[in-house]
Amino acid sequence: MAGSVQDIAAYKDGIIILATAAVAIPLLKRLRISPVLGYLLMGMLLGPHMVGGLTRFFPAAEWFTISQPENLALVGELGVAFLLFIIGLELAPQRLWIMRRLVFGMGTLQVFVSAAALGIIAAMLGQPPAAALIIGSSLALSSTAIVVELLSQQNRLSLGTGRSSFSILLMQDLAVIPLLMLVPALAPGSDESLVMPILKALGQAFLAVGLIVVVGYLVLRPLFRLVGGTESGDLFVAAVLLVAAGSGIVTAAAGLSMALGAFVAGLLLAETEFRKAIEATIEPVKGLLLGCFFFTVGAGLDLSVVLDNPGAVLLGLVVLLVVKGGIVAAIVSAFGFSRTVSGRTAALIGPGGEFAIIVLGIAAATKVITPDVAAYLLALTSLSMALIPFLDRLAQKLFPVSVATPADPALAAMPAMQDSVTAIVIGYGRVGALVSDMLDVHGVAHIITEKRPDLVSEGRKDNRPVFFGDALNTNFLHHCGLMRAKAVIITIHDWEATDDIVRTVRGLSPSITIIARARDADHARYLYEIGVSDAVPETIEASLQLSEAALVDLGVPTGPVIASIHEKRDEFRAALQSAAGKAGRKESHGLRAKSKDKAAN
Repeated sequence: MAGSVQDIAAYKDGIIILATAAVAIPLLKRLRISPVLGYLLMGMLLGPHMVGGLTRFFPAAEWFTISQPENLALVGELGVAFLLFIIGLELAPQRLWIMRRLVFGMGTLQVFVSAAALGIIAAMLGQPPAAALIIGSSLALSSTAIVVELLSQQNRLSLGTGRSSFSILLMQDLAVIPLLMLVPALAPGSDESLVMPILKALGQAFLAVGLIVVVGYLVLRPLFRLVGGTESGDLFVAAVLLVAAGSGIVTAAAGLSMALGAFVAGLLLAETEFRKAIEATIEPVKGLLLGCFFFTVGAGLDLSVVLDNPGAVLLGLVVLLVVKGGIVAAIVSAFGFSRTVSGRTAALIGPGGEFAIIVLGIAAATKVITPDVAAYLLALTSLSMALIPFLDRLAQKLFPVSVATPADPALAAMPAMQDSVTAIVIGYGRVGALVSDMLDVHGVAHIITEKRPDLVSEGRKDNRPVFFGDALNTNFLHHCGLMRAKAVIITIHDWEATDDIVRTVRGLSPSITIIARARDADHARYLYEIGVSDAVPETIEASLQLSEAALVDLGVPTGPVIASIHEKRDEFRAALQSAAGKAGRKESHGLRAKSKDKAAN
């Protein structure tokens, strides 16, 4: 029995995270508290420094608290990796190349200037040079996970604040590589020079990233074509998780962050036909794992340090936000961004980040900094991260967007991260290809969805905007831009699937125009009943086209023939729509069954 209880206890932390996601976060959202802040608050509440601290008085409280948040750290890190994987999917290599001035210029400048300024302040407060260097460098880093997730939830990644923030954060993630190797070299009694560890770290970084790039170009597309051909959603999910987590593990083995490897893998898949299906697959998993990360950050906040030294913590928090935020605002402004973008970026980048917690932990373990200083800095960093949602809201009020504000020069050449489409064509057979041709002729921006990998490959060879995915997957439709599109055109010949897609699309977007291919008049009438804007019956259209060809060949002038054909088509449409409006639920089921029988025959 004891063994059984111990086995059950092993699942406790996972159950607490699931309960937080399923119960606490929805309740907090009703109070207009963002999920990021919600996870942080619940982590603080159920962590070892609050309710968890009561276990010595009430042992039963252990079942409702996280006693060792470090056990969840790996799961949380996987969530950050998945977040960067999705960002890589949305960014694409050419967009990253366009951002090179911001990443390697603005980002590098922010890291060095912030590290120098904060390091000097630490030295002035009595810290030795090695400790001051690590403290300044650590506090110069910001929270990729919280900032990017916050911007993503608000659809601001493609705006000025999103671009500037992400550029800086990406450079900060790269700067972690030499910083992690620098800490052991600065440990007391270490005779190792600084040059070799840093060169070794950079060599490992290039090797790991190069391995992911080479293997990715050779393997990823064939892998997803193979898995997609099975038409198994479970296998596709497994392939996505394998690529995202596996690439992160490769970089982690090289001494880098998992997020960097996952980001590179996302970049490799960004221009493939599987991008939208992958985004739809991984997003729910990413959200839960990322929530675990935010939860562990909150659980790691030692409030006793804050309560014992409230004045020192408050002063340190103000200094960090003012000094680092001021530097960020000045640098962002110097790179051509508006005052609004500079101020909002400063509010997001000014607080500390998750990598600072990692670096400071290693620095304390190697005695580069003392335990007391480490505990103070960890509390300061965690508290500043918890304030990011509040600071973001405050910055939006202090720096409102002006209608007269010109576009930021640095963003002029950057495409939006969200695809802008007017129409979505479902199915890439002969009909879908012809519809796409006509949309191109008239300049209508569109994408095509298809769940057969062979047809997707054919479309890609013809430079068509075809994406692999199932149109019955609501997440996939959202990633295809359904909520921004004006029309959905269903061209498939699977009549039952057509009915299901119409219901799914109409349920997601009550006002969107839906044009669907129908088998015959009965099927068209049923489609009108369940919500299509226009149904095109194959039998009727074939009859009209035959009539048109016959009349023209018999010498009837083309103009009157075309006019009469259009008039007859309008009569059929009006009759079908009228019949659909009068049909009852019982009759509609009979029509569907009849349509299925015809399809089977």
